[in-house]
Amino acid sequence: MLRKAGFDCKRIRGSHERWVHPDLPALPITLAGKDSQDAKPYLEKLVKTALQRLDEKEQGN
Repeated sequence: MLRKAGFDCKRIRGSHERWVHPDLPALPITLAGKDSQDAKPYLEKLVKTALQRLDEKEQGN
């Protein structure tokens, strides 16, 4: 979902990935865990919030 929305994976360390969008540089998302694992509820909420802010910003332009 993040890659489809335009986020880039900037850094990977162990099982952590840092996702950044050029239009939301102040809101990086750090995801922990392996690809096959379910995301924790707080990470799902963080991703949802970031996608909503991006949508609001795009609609505002």
